[in-house]
Amino acid sequence: MRIAGAVIALVLTASAPAPEIERPIAPPIPSPETEIIPGRLERDQRMTVPVHISGQGPYDFVVDTGSQRSLVAASVAARLSLKPSRKLRIVDIGGPQSVDTVEADEIAIGSRSYFGLVLPVMDDVHLGAEGVIGTDNLQEQRVLLDFTRNRMAVGSPRQLGGNRGYEIVVTARRRAGQLIITEASVDGVRTAVLVDTGAVTSIGNRALQRALSHRNPREQVTLISVTGAEITADIGLPKRIMVGEVAISGPLVAYADSPVFAVLGLDRKPALILGMRELRLFRRVAIDFATRRVMFDLPTGL
Repeated sequence: MRIAGAVIALVLTASAPAPEIERPIAPPIPSPETEIIPGRLERDQRMTVPVHISGQGPYDFVVDTGSQRSLVAASVAARLSLKPSRKLRIVDIGGPQSVDTVEADEIAIGSRSYFGLVLPVMDDVHLGAEGVIGTDNLQEQRVLLDFTRNRMAVGSPRQLGGNRGYEIVVTARRRAGQLIITEASVDGVRTAVLVDTGAVTSIGNRALQRALSHRNPREQVTLISVTGAEITADIGLPKRIMVGEVAISGPLVAYADSPVFAVLGLDRKPALILGMRELRLFRRVAIDFATRRVMFDLPTGL
């Protein structure tokens, strides 16, 4: 089995029983002062938002909290005649690669603009969208992913209502620009978790696989990264993932020897990239880069 665009984790080198999530239902409508950026659901369950580049567009960009850099599709870069820039060495889920980059004078997401960007260029077929918004354009902000209404809100924690309405609030650690949750476990094994809205499938490292004794996989899959690199993964079916005090039952995890874990310092102990298949079970997920908090809104009745 081949999973194209399985993950966009991109890194530069230079008490009471826990509630279990079953299905999402509609959350309250955000405050009028919140900036709402309408999203569109891709076939692979990732969320895209409209982005303008130097006044042109909109283009559908995936919101990826697992990527340190924003990216642009080769077709968009060519259409806009973006100026070529230097080569850049990156490490994605498939390993280290040298990629071309282009210069973008301005990228606008809603009313927010970012200037003077250098964007790695990816083939359309592997990117699966017209671009990616990474954490380089999300720092010091809160990103609210509303899965039931398929929309995204970007703003300060105050603009987005603080922590009201979230049953689970977890403080994360910042590592290489990413937010890593340490208050998590998989079937009782303490696990570091990276919430990755650009990943379709949740991916565990080999340390997690060994700890869970999932050494006889049900099947193997081939994960294809945004650079087109391929990596073989073993499919495992843990009983549950615990994030803070909430349990996600019946997850599907692909275990792989991805260099991304080593770059983030997460290769020797159990670690998991939590993908959209599991994230979409929540009503909302808010990722607050300014305060290093990740907040989860559970379905009603749990």
